[in-house]
Amino acid sequence: MTRVLVSVMLAFAGLLVQAADLRIGLSADVTTVDPHHLPSQPNLAVGYHVFDALTHVDEKARIIPGLAVSWRTLDPVTWEFKLRPGVKFHDGSELTADDVVFSLDRPPTVKGGGFGSYVAMIQSKTIVDKLTIRIVTRAPYGALAEELNSVMIVSKKHATGAASEDFDSGKATIGTGPYKFVRFARGDRVEYVRNNDYWGGRPAWEKLTIRIMPTDPVRTAALLAGELDVIEHVPPADRERLAKNPKLRIDQTTSWRTLFLHLDQYRDTPLNVVDAAGKPLAKNPFMDVRVRRALSMAINRSALTGRVMEKLAVPAANIVSPGVFGHNAQLKIEPFDPDGARKLLAEAGYPNGFGITLSGPNNRYINDEQILQAVAQMFTRIGIQTKVEALPLAVYFPKARKGETSVSLLGWGSFAGDLALRSLLATTSPERGWGSWNWGKFSNAKVDELLTQAFATTDPKAREAVVRDAMAAAMTNVPVIPLHHQIVSWAMRSDIAYTPRTDEFTFAHLFKPK
Repeated sequence: MTRVLVSVMLAFAGLLVQAADLRIGLSADVTTVDPHHLPSQPNLAVGYHVFDALTHVDEKARIIPGLAVSWRTLDPVTWEFKLRPGVKFHDGSELTADDVVFSLDRPPTVKGGGFGSYVAMIQSKTIVDKLTIRIVTRAPYGALAEELNSVMIVSKKHATGAASEDFDSGKATIGTGPYKFVRFARGDRVEYVRNNDYWGGRPAWEKLTIRIMPTDPVRTAALLAGELDVIEHVPPADRERLAKNPKLRIDQTTSWRTLFLHLDQYRDTPLNVVDAAGKPLAKNPFMDVRVRRALSMAINRSALTGRVMEKLAVPAANIVSPGVFGHNAQLKIEPFDPDGARKLLAEAGYPNGFGITLSGPNNRYINDEQILQAVAQMFTRIGIQTKVEALPLAVYFPKARKGETSVSLLGWGSFAGDLALRSLLATTSPERGWGSWNWGKFSNAKVDELLTQAFATTDPKAREAVVRDAMAAAMTNVPVIPLHHQIVSWAMRSDIAYTPRTDEFTFAHLFKPK
Protein backbone atom coordinates (compact mmCIF):
# COMPACT_ATOMS: atom_id res chain seq x y z
CA MET A 1 0.00 0.00 0.00
CA THR A 2 2.83 2.35 0.88
CA ARG A 3 4.67 1.57 -2.35
CA VAL A 4 1.52 2.22 -4.36
CA LEU A 5 0.98 5.55 -2.58
CA VAL A 6 4.59 6.56 -3.16
CA SER A 7 4.31 5.65 -6.84
CA VAL A 8 1.15 7.71 -7.21
CA MET A 9 2.74 10.65 -5.43
CA LEU A 10 5.84 10.47 -7.63
CA ALA A 11 3.72 10.28 -10.76
CA PHE A 12 1.67 13.27 -9.61
CA ALA A 13 4.85 15.20 -8.85
CA GLY A 14 6.09 14.40 -12.36
CA LEU A 15 2.90 15.83 -13.83
CA LEU A 16 3.33 18.98 -11.78
CA VAL A 17 6.89 19.40 -13.07
CA GLN A 18 5.69 18.88 -16.62
CA ALA A 19 2.79 21.30 -16.13
CA ALA A 20 5.18 23.94 -14.81
CA ASP A 21 6.99 24.04 -18.16
CA LEU A 22 5.63 25.24 -21.48
CA ARG A 23 7.31 24.47 -24.79
CA ILE A 24 6.19 26.43 -27.83
CA GLY A 25 7.14 25.84 -31.47
CA LEU A 26 7.63 29.17 -33.24
CA SER A 27 7.01 29.11 -36.99
CA ALA A 28 9.73 31.52 -38.13
CA ASP A 29 13.30 32.46 -37.41
CA VAL A 30 14.38 34.94 -34.74
CA THR A 31 17.24 37.24 -35.72
CA THR A 32 17.74 39.04 -32.41
CA VAL A 33 16.13 39.66 -29.03
CA ASP A 34 17.03 43.37 -29.21
CA PRO A 35 13.51 44.87 -28.98
CA HIS A 36 14.47 47.90 -31.10
CA HIS A 37 16.17 46.20 -34.04
CA LEU A 38 14.19 44.38 -36.76
CA PRO A 39 10.39 44.67 -36.31
CA SER A 40 9.52 41.21 -37.61
CA GLN A 41 6.78 39.32 -35.82
CA PRO A 42 9.06 36.49 -34.56
CA ASN A 43 11.43 39.04 -33.00
CA LEU A 44 8.50 40.86 -31.44
CA ALA A 45 7.01 37.60 -30.18
CA VAL A 46 10.10 36.66 -28.19
CA GLY A 47 10.60 40.25 -27.06
CA TYR A 48 7.13 40.73 -25.64
CA HIS A 49 7.76 37.90 -23.19
CA VAL A 50 10.53 39.94 -21.57
CA PHE A 51 9.49 43.51 -22.24
CA ASP A 52 6.27 45.55 -22.11
CA ALA A 53 5.12 48.55 -24.11
CA LEU A 54 3.10 51.53 -22.93
CA THR A 55 0.04 50.10 -24.67
CA HIS A 56 -0.99 46.49 -25.14
CA VAL A 57 -3.37 44.81 -27.59
CA ASP A 58 -6.23 42.44 -26.83
CA GLU A 59 -7.13 39.36 -28.85
CA LYS A 60 -9.16 41.46 -31.32
CA ALA A 61 -6.24 43.84 -31.98
CA ARG A 62 -7.74 46.63 -29.88
CA ILE A 63 -5.40 48.90 -27.96
CA ILE A 64 -5.62 48.48 -24.17
CA PRO A 65 -3.50 49.72 -21.23
CA GLY A 66 -0.02 48.27 -20.79
CA LEU A 67 2.68 49.98 -18.78
CA ALA A 68 0.53 53.09 -19.20
CA VAL A 69 -2.73 52.82 -17.29
CA SER A 70 -4.19 55.81 -19.14
CA TRP A 71 -3.47 58.44 -21.78
CA ARG A 72 -5.18 61.57 -23.02
CA THR A 73 -4.63 64.52 -25.33
CA LEU A 74 -4.13 67.87 -23.61
CA ASP A 75 -4.18 69.71 -26.93
CA PRO A 76 -3.91 68.59 -30.59
CA VAL A 77 -0.19 67.79 -30.27
CA THR A 78 0.30 67.00 -26.57
CA TRP A 79 -0.35 63.57 -25.05
CA GLU A 80 -0.07 62.67 -21.39
CA PHE A 81 0.65 59.09 -20.34
CA LYS A 82 0.23 57.88 -16.76
CA LEU A 83 2.47 54.93 -15.89
CA ARG A 84 1.36 51.93 -13.91
CA PRO A 85 2.59 52.30 -10.30
CA GLY A 86 4.67 49.62 -8.61
CA VAL A 87 6.06 47.99 -11.77
CA LYS A 88 9.48 46.41 -11.26
CA PHE A 89 12.16 45.45 -13.73
CA HIS A 90 13.52 41.93 -13.48
CA ASP A 91 16.47 43.20 -11.42
CA GLY A 92 14.05 44.63 -8.83
CA SER A 93 14.46 48.28 -9.81
CA GLU A 94 11.39 50.45 -10.29
CA LEU A 95 10.05 51.46 -13.70
CA THR A 96 9.97 55.25 -14.06
CA ALA A 97 9.31 57.83 -16.75
CA ASP A 98 13.08 58.09 -17.20
CA ASP A 99 13.15 54.54 -18.59
CA VAL A 100 10.29 55.40 -20.94
CA VAL A 101 12.05 58.47 -22.33
CA PHE A 102 15.24 56.46 -22.84
CA SER A 103 13.31 53.71 -24.63
CA LEU A 104 11.61 56.18 -26.97
CA ASP A 105 14.97 57.78 -27.73
CA ARG A 106 16.81 54.52 -28.48
CA PRO A 107 15.17 53.15 -31.71
CA PRO A 108 16.64 55.72 -34.13
CA THR A 109 20.11 55.10 -32.70
CA VAL A 110 20.12 51.33 -33.32
CA LYS A 111 22.31 50.51 -36.30
CA GLY A 112 20.22 48.79 -38.97
CA GLY A 113 17.14 49.07 -36.78
CA GLY A 114 13.61 49.37 -38.12
CA PHE A 115 11.73 50.92 -35.21
CA GLY A 116 12.56 54.56 -35.91
CA SER A 117 9.31 55.12 -37.81
CA TYR A 118 7.29 54.39 -34.67
CA VAL A 119 8.75 57.41 -32.87
CA ALA A 120 9.35 59.65 -35.88
CA MET A 121 6.33 61.85 -35.08
CA ILE A 122 7.55 62.58 -31.55
CA GLN A 123 9.04 66.05 -31.25
CA SER A 124 9.71 66.18 -27.51
CA LYS A 125 9.18 64.33 -24.24
CA THR A 126 8.77 65.86 -20.81
CA ILE A 127 8.90 64.03 -17.49
CA VAL A 128 6.20 65.53 -15.25
CA ASP A 129 6.94 63.14 -12.40
CA LYS A 130 8.26 59.59 -12.15
CA LEU A 131 4.93 58.14 -13.32
CA THR A 132 3.83 60.83 -15.78
CA ILE A 133 5.23 61.69 -19.18
CA ARG A 134 4.05 64.21 -21.76
CA ILE A 135 4.78 63.67 -25.44
CA VAL A 136 4.53 66.44 -28.00
CA THR A 137 4.14 65.34 -31.62
CA ARG A 138 5.38 67.26 -34.64
CA ALA A 139 1.77 67.73 -35.77
CA PRO A 140 -1.62 66.49 -34.57
CA TYR A 141 -1.29 62.71 -34.63
CA GLY A 142 -4.14 60.33 -33.86
CA ALA A 143 -2.15 57.09 -34.11
CA LEU A 144 0.31 57.65 -31.28
CA ALA A 145 -1.20 55.05 -28.92
CA GLU A 146 -0.99 52.40 -31.65
CA GLU A 147 2.57 53.38 -32.54
CA LEU A 148 3.79 53.08 -28.97
CA ASN A 149 2.56 49.50 -28.74
CA SER A 150 5.51 48.55 -30.95
CA VAL A 151 8.15 50.28 -28.82
CA MET A 152 9.16 48.07 -25.90
CA ILE A 153 10.36 49.71 -22.71
CA VAL A 154 13.86 48.72 -21.65
CA SER A 155 15.85 49.47 -18.53
CA LYS A 156 17.90 52.62 -18.95
CA LYS A 157 20.35 51.26 -16.40
CA HIS A 158 21.09 48.12 -18.40
CA ALA A 159 20.50 49.29 -21.98
CA THR A 160 22.55 52.48 -22.00
CA GLY A 161 25.25 51.96 -24.63
CA ALA A 162 24.04 48.42 -25.34
CA ALA A 163 24.24 46.96 -28.83
CA SER A 164 22.01 44.20 -30.18
CA GLU A 165 24.68 41.67 -29.19
CA ASP A 166 24.27 42.72 -25.56
CA PHE A 167 20.58 41.84 -25.70
CA ASP A 168 21.28 38.53 -27.43
CA SER A 169 23.76 37.60 -24.71
CA GLY A 170 21.36 38.63 -21.93
CA LYS A 171 23.50 41.45 -20.61
CA ALA A 172 20.89 44.11 -21.45
CA THR A 173 17.79 41.90 -21.58
CA ILE A 174 16.13 43.22 -18.42
CA GLY A 175 12.45 44.05 -18.82
CA THR A 176 9.18 44.23 -16.91
CA GLY A 177 7.44 41.41 -18.78
CA PRO A 178 5.97 38.10 -17.62
CA TYR A 179 9.19 36.15 -18.17
CA LYS A 180 12.87 36.67 -17.45
CA PHE A 181 15.37 36.00 -20.19
CA VAL A 182 17.72 33.04 -19.74
CA ARG A 183 19.31 32.19 -23.08
CA PHE A 184 19.07 32.78 -26.83
CA ALA A 185 20.50 30.01 -29.00
CA ARG A 186 20.32 31.40 -32.52
CA GLY A 187 18.38 29.20 -34.89
CA ASP A 188 17.31 26.87 -32.07
CA ARG A 189 15.53 28.36 -29.05
CA VAL A 190 14.93 31.11 -26.52
CA GLU A 191 14.67 30.11 -22.86
CA TYR A 192 12.95 31.96 -20.02
CA VAL A 193 11.91 31.61 -16.39
CA ARG A 194 8.76 33.02 -14.84
CA ASN A 195 8.64 36.52 -13.42
CA ASN A 196 6.79 35.82 -10.19
CA ASP A 197 6.33 39.55 -9.59
CA TYR A 198 4.80 40.37 -12.96
CA TRP A 199 2.33 43.24 -12.63
CA GLY A 200 -0.14 41.47 -14.92
CA GLY A 201 -0.41 38.41 -12.70
CA ARG A 202 1.84 35.43 -12.12
CA PRO A 203 2.06 33.26 -15.28
CA ALA A 204 0.99 29.64 -15.02
CA TRP A 205 4.26 28.30 -16.40
CA GLU A 206 7.46 28.31 -14.39
CA LYS A 207 9.77 27.70 -17.33
CA LEU A 208 9.25 28.64 -20.96
CA THR A 209 11.12 27.40 -24.01
CA ILE A 210 10.34 28.88 -27.42
CA ARG A 211 11.74 26.56 -30.07
CA ILE A 212 12.55 28.10 -33.45
CA MET A 213 11.00 25.66 -35.95
CA PRO A 214 10.23 27.26 -39.31
CA THR A 215 9.96 23.88 -41.06
CA ASP A 216 6.33 22.76 -40.92
CA PRO A 217 6.79 18.95 -40.78
CA VAL A 218 9.40 19.29 -38.03
CA ARG A 219 7.10 21.48 -35.93
CA THR A 220 4.17 19.09 -36.33
CA ALA A 221 6.30 16.03 -35.58
CA ALA A 222 7.63 17.61 -32.39
CA LEU A 223 4.09 18.28 -31.17
CA LEU A 224 2.96 14.73 -31.93
CA ALA A 225 6.05 13.31 -30.22
CA GLY A 226 5.36 15.29 -27.06
CA GLU A 227 8.47 17.43 -27.46
CA LEU A 228 6.28 20.54 -27.69
CA ASP A 229 3.09 21.58 -25.96
CA VAL A 230 1.99 24.18 -28.50
CA ILE A 231 2.71 25.03 -32.12
CA GLU A 232 1.62 28.12 -34.00
CA HIS A 233 0.65 28.37 -37.68
CA VAL A 234 -0.65 24.83 -38.00
CA PRO A 235 0.41 23.56 -41.45
CA PRO A 236 -2.72 23.14 -43.63
CA ALA A 237 -1.58 19.68 -44.70
CA ASP A 238 -1.51 18.54 -41.05
CA ARG A 239 -4.59 20.29 -39.74
CA GLU A 240 -7.08 17.44 -40.22
CA ARG A 241 -4.75 14.87 -38.67
CA LEU A 242 -4.09 17.04 -35.63
CA ALA A 243 -7.78 17.91 -35.24
CA LYS A 244 -8.66 14.21 -35.00
CA ASN A 245 -6.09 13.54 -32.28
CA PRO A 246 -7.94 13.36 -28.92
CA LYS A 247 -4.82 14.53 -27.06
CA LEU A 248 -4.74 17.80 -29.00
CA ARG A 249 -6.95 20.77 -29.77
CA ILE A 250 -6.86 23.46 -32.47
CA ASP A 251 -8.04 27.06 -32.15
CA GLN A 252 -8.09 29.55 -35.01
CA THR A 253 -9.26 32.98 -36.15
CA THR A 254 -8.91 35.31 -39.14
CA SER A 255 -5.57 37.04 -38.91
CA TRP A 256 -4.69 40.66 -39.52
CA ARG A 257 -1.88 39.48 -41.82
CA THR A 258 -2.27 40.16 -45.53
CA LEU A 259 0.05 38.60 -48.10
CA PHE A 260 0.83 40.57 -51.25
CA LEU A 261 3.46 41.13 -53.92
CA HIS A 262 5.66 44.22 -54.08
CA LEU A 263 6.63 45.31 -57.63
CA ASP A 264 9.68 47.41 -58.48
CA GLN A 265 8.32 50.79 -59.66
CA TYR A 266 11.42 52.96 -59.39
CA ARG A 267 14.26 51.53 -61.47
CA ASP A 268 14.46 51.92 -65.23
CA THR A 269 15.94 48.43 -65.42
CA PRO A 270 14.70 46.26 -62.53
CA LEU A 271 16.66 43.17 -61.56
CA ASN A 272 15.84 39.88 -63.27
CA VAL A 273 13.18 41.35 -65.56
CA VAL A 274 14.12 40.17 -69.06
CA ASP A 275 12.89 39.68 -72.59
CA ALA A 276 12.47 36.35 -74.37
CA ALA A 277 16.19 36.23 -75.07
CA GLY A 278 17.06 36.76 -71.41
CA LYS A 279 18.24 40.34 -71.90
CA PRO A 280 17.13 43.19 -69.59
CA LEU A 281 14.07 45.04 -70.86
CA ALA A 282 14.54 48.53 -72.24
CA LYS A 283 12.07 49.94 -69.74
CA ASN A 284 10.46 48.90 -66.48
CA PRO A 285 7.09 47.21 -67.23
CA PHE A 286 5.86 47.60 -63.64
CA MET A 287 5.67 51.36 -64.03
CA ASP A 288 2.65 50.78 -66.28
CA VAL A 289 -0.55 50.26 -64.28
CA ARG A 290 -1.88 48.02 -67.06
CA VAL A 291 0.94 45.55 -66.44
CA ARG A 292 0.37 45.63 -62.70
CA ARG A 293 -3.36 45.05 -63.19
CA ALA A 294 -2.68 42.23 -65.65
CA LEU A 295 -0.59 40.44 -63.05
CA SER A 296 -3.38 40.88 -60.51
CA MET A 297 -5.97 39.55 -62.98
CA ALA A 298 -3.79 36.50 -63.64
CA ILE A 299 -4.15 35.29 -60.06
CA ASN A 300 -6.92 32.84 -59.26
CA ARG A 301 -7.38 33.79 -55.60
CA SER A 302 -10.12 31.22 -55.03
CA ALA A 303 -7.76 28.46 -56.11
CA LEU A 304 -4.95 29.98 -54.08
CA THR A 305 -6.95 30.12 -50.85
CA GLY A 306 -8.90 26.92 -51.46
CA ARG A 307 -6.23 24.56 -52.72
CA VAL A 308 -2.80 25.97 -51.86
CA MET A 309 -3.89 27.36 -48.50
CA GLU A 310 -6.44 24.58 -47.93
CA LYS A 311 -9.06 27.15 -46.83
CA LEU A 312 -6.77 28.73 -44.23
CA ALA A 313 -7.02 32.10 -46.00
CA VAL A 314 -9.56 34.44 -47.59
CA PRO A 315 -8.98 36.46 -50.81
CA ALA A 316 -7.80 40.04 -50.34
CA ALA A 317 -8.42 43.41 -52.00
CA ASN A 318 -7.04 45.54 -49.13
CA ILE A 319 -3.68 45.46 -47.40
CA VAL A 320 -5.46 45.16 -44.03
CA SER A 321 -7.92 42.40 -43.24
CA PRO A 322 -11.65 42.75 -42.48
CA GLY A 323 -12.26 44.13 -39.01
CA VAL A 324 -9.02 46.10 -38.93
CA PHE A 325 -9.35 49.86 -38.55
CA GLY A 326 -9.51 51.40 -42.03
CA HIS A 327 -10.36 48.27 -44.02
CA ASN A 328 -12.33 49.44 -47.07
CA ALA A 329 -15.11 46.96 -47.80
CA GLN A 330 -15.97 48.79 -51.04
CA LEU A 331 -12.80 47.50 -52.67
CA LYS A 332 -13.59 44.33 -54.61
CA ILE A 333 -11.50 41.22 -55.13
CA GLU A 334 -9.80 41.32 -58.55
CA PRO A 335 -11.66 38.79 -60.76
CA PHE A 336 -9.60 35.99 -62.26
CA ASP A 337 -9.40 36.89 -65.94
CA PRO A 338 -6.35 35.50 -67.78
CA ASP A 339 -7.71 36.52 -71.19
CA GLY A 340 -8.21 40.08 -69.98
CA ALA A 341 -4.72 40.00 -68.48
CA ARG A 342 -3.15 39.01 -71.81
CA LYS A 343 -5.05 41.83 -73.56
CA LEU A 344 -3.76 44.37 -71.05
CA LEU A 345 -0.21 43.14 -71.53
CA ALA A 346 -0.57 43.55 -75.29
CA GLU A 347 -1.98 47.07 -74.86
CA ALA A 348 1.02 47.93 -72.69
CA GLY A 349 3.41 46.74 -75.41
CA TYR A 350 4.13 43.21 -74.15
CA PRO A 351 2.12 40.87 -76.41
CA ASN A 352 4.72 38.15 -75.87
CA GLY A 353 5.15 38.86 -72.19
CA PHE A 354 8.54 38.92 -70.49
CA GLY A 355 10.46 37.08 -67.79
CA ILE A 356 10.67 37.74 -64.05
CA THR A 357 11.99 36.20 -60.86
CA LEU A 358 9.43 35.93 -58.07
CA SER A 359 11.17 36.12 -54.68
CA GLY A 360 9.93 35.24 -51.23
CA PRO A 361 10.60 33.36 -48.01
CA ASN A 362 10.30 29.62 -47.60
CA ASN A 363 9.95 29.56 -43.82
CA ARG A 364 7.88 32.56 -42.73
CA TYR A 365 4.23 32.43 -43.82
CA ILE A 366 1.76 29.56 -44.10
CA ASN A 367 2.72 27.58 -47.23
CA ASP A 368 4.83 30.47 -48.46
CA GLU A 369 6.94 28.51 -50.95
CA GLN A 370 3.81 26.79 -52.30
CA ILE A 371 2.22 30.22 -52.76
CA LEU A 372 5.23 31.35 -54.79
CA GLN A 373 5.10 28.27 -57.00
CA ALA A 374 1.35 28.59 -57.59
CA VAL A 375 1.53 32.30 -58.44
CA ALA A 376 4.48 31.64 -60.76
CA GLN A 377 2.39 29.12 -62.70
CA MET A 378 -0.48 31.61 -62.97
CA PHE A 379 1.86 34.33 -64.28
CA THR A 380 3.43 31.94 -66.77
CA ARG A 381 -0.01 31.14 -68.22
CA ILE A 382 -0.42 34.76 -69.33
CA GLY A 383 3.04 34.89 -70.89
CA ILE A 384 5.09 36.09 -67.92
CA GLN A 385 7.82 33.46 -67.71
CA THR A 386 8.41 33.21 -63.99
CA LYS A 387 11.24 31.73 -61.98
CA VAL A 388 10.89 31.26 -58.22
CA GLU A 389 13.51 32.27 -55.67
CA ALA A 390 12.47 30.93 -52.25
CA LEU A 391 14.91 31.76 -49.45
CA PRO A 392 15.13 31.42 -45.67
CA LEU A 393 13.72 34.48 -43.92
CA ALA A 394 17.11 35.50 -42.52
CA VAL A 395 18.46 35.69 -46.08
CA TYR A 396 15.36 36.96 -47.86
CA PHE A 397 14.45 39.99 -45.74
CA PRO A 398 17.88 41.66 -45.90
CA LYS A 399 18.04 40.99 -49.64
CA ALA A 400 14.58 42.45 -50.32
CA ARG A 401 15.14 45.46 -48.10
CA LYS A 402 18.34 46.27 -49.95
CA GLY A 403 16.47 46.31 -53.27
CA GLU A 404 17.95 43.08 -54.59
CA THR A 405 14.54 41.72 -55.67
CA SER A 406 11.94 43.06 -58.12
CA VAL A 407 8.81 40.99 -57.48
CA SER A 408 8.67 40.16 -53.80
CA LEU A 409 6.29 38.41 -51.41
CA LEU A 410 5.57 40.13 -48.11
CA GLY A 411 3.06 39.55 -45.32
CA TRP A 412 1.93 42.46 -43.15
CA GLY A 413 -0.27 42.86 -40.11
CA SER A 414 -1.26 46.18 -38.57
CA PHE A 415 -3.64 47.77 -36.08
CA ALA A 416 -4.81 50.29 -38.65
CA GLY A 417 -4.91 50.95 -42.37
CA ASP A 418 -3.08 54.25 -42.17
CA LEU A 419 -0.20 52.64 -40.29
CA ALA A 420 0.02 49.89 -42.91
CA LEU A 421 -0.18 52.37 -45.80
CA ARG A 422 2.46 54.57 -44.21
CA SER A 423 4.96 51.70 -43.99
CA LEU A 424 4.12 49.93 -47.24
CA LEU A 425 2.89 52.45 -49.83
CA ALA A 426 3.59 56.01 -48.68
CA THR A 427 6.29 57.90 -50.58
CA THR A 428 9.57 56.86 -48.99
CA SER A 429 10.82 59.53 -46.59
CA PRO A 430 13.30 58.57 -43.87
CA GLU A 431 12.79 62.00 -42.30
CA ARG A 432 9.08 61.32 -41.80
CA GLY A 433 9.53 57.61 -41.14
CA TRP A 434 7.37 56.80 -44.17
CA GLY A 435 7.78 53.99 -46.67
CA SER A 436 10.20 51.95 -44.58
CA TRP A 437 8.80 48.73 -46.13
CA ASN A 438 7.84 50.25 -49.49
CA TRP A 439 10.07 47.89 -51.45
CA GLY A 440 8.56 48.89 -54.80
CA LYS A 441 8.95 52.63 -54.07
CA PHE A 442 5.35 53.34 -55.15
CA SER A 443 4.56 57.05 -54.82
CA ASN A 444 1.22 58.83 -55.11
CA ALA A 445 0.61 62.41 -53.98
CA LYS A 446 -3.09 61.84 -53.24
CA VAL A 447 -2.34 58.85 -51.00
CA ASP A 448 0.29 60.85 -49.13
CA GLU A 449 -2.12 63.78 -48.71
CA LEU A 450 -4.90 61.55 -47.34
CA LEU A 451 -2.47 59.84 -44.96
CA THR A 452 -1.31 63.19 -43.66
CA GLN A 453 -4.94 64.15 -43.10
CA ALA A 454 -5.74 60.86 -41.37
CA PHE A 455 -2.82 61.07 -38.96
CA ALA A 456 -3.76 64.65 -38.09
CA THR A 457 -7.28 63.54 -37.12
CA THR A 458 -7.64 62.60 -33.46
CA ASP A 459 -11.35 61.70 -33.67
CA PRO A 460 -11.36 57.92 -34.41
CA LYS A 461 -14.48 57.87 -36.60
CA ALA A 462 -13.36 60.79 -38.71
CA ARG A 463 -9.88 59.33 -38.97
CA GLU A 464 -11.16 55.96 -40.15
CA ALA A 465 -13.23 57.55 -42.91
CA VAL A 466 -10.13 59.27 -44.27
CA VAL A 467 -8.11 56.04 -43.97
CA ARG A 468 -10.68 54.20 -46.09
CA ASP A 469 -10.38 56.89 -48.74
CA ALA A 470 -6.61 56.56 -48.65
CA MET A 471 -6.89 52.78 -49.01
CA ALA A 472 -9.11 53.21 -52.08
CA ALA A 473 -6.80 55.83 -53.60
CA ALA A 474 -3.86 53.50 -53.18
CA MET A 475 -5.31 50.17 -54.22
CA THR A 476 -7.04 51.43 -57.38
CA ASN A 477 -3.51 52.13 -58.67
CA VAL A 478 -2.48 48.51 -58.04
CA PRO A 479 0.69 49.52 -56.19
CA VAL A 480 0.98 45.98 -54.86
CA ILE A 481 -0.87 42.79 -55.74
CA PRO A 482 -2.93 41.61 -52.75
CA LEU A 483 -3.28 37.84 -52.44
CA HIS A 484 -5.04 36.83 -49.24
CA HIS A 485 -5.58 37.32 -45.53
CA GLN A 486 -4.29 34.42 -43.45
CA ILE A 487 -6.37 32.36 -41.07
CA VAL A 488 -4.11 31.73 -38.13
CA SER A 489 -4.31 28.61 -35.97
CA TRP A 490 -2.66 27.03 -32.95
CA ALA A 491 -2.46 23.34 -32.04
CA MET A 492 -1.86 22.42 -28.43
CA ARG A 493 -2.30 19.79 -25.75
CA SER A 494 -5.97 19.27 -25.01
CA ASP A 495 -5.48 20.31 -21.38
CA ILE A 496 -4.35 23.82 -22.37
CA ALA A 497 -6.58 26.73 -23.39
CA TYR A 498 -5.72 29.76 -25.54
CA THR A 499 -7.83 32.53 -27.01
CA PRO A 500 -6.89 32.91 -30.71
CA ARG A 501 -5.45 36.32 -31.49
CA THR A 502 -6.10 38.41 -34.59
CA ASP A 503 -2.53 39.71 -34.35
CA GLU A 504 -1.15 36.13 -34.59
CA PHE A 505 1.05 36.50 -31.52
CA THR A 506 1.75 33.46 -29.36
CA PHE A 507 2.10 34.56 -25.74
CA ALA A 508 3.00 31.94 -23.15
CA HIS A 509 1.47 33.84 -20.23
CA LEU A 510 -1.94 33.73 -21.94
CA PHE A 511 -2.02 29.93 -22.15
CA LYS A 512 -3.96 28.51 -19.22
CA PRO A 513 -4.08 24.94 -17.89
CA LYS A 514 -7.63 23.59 -18.13
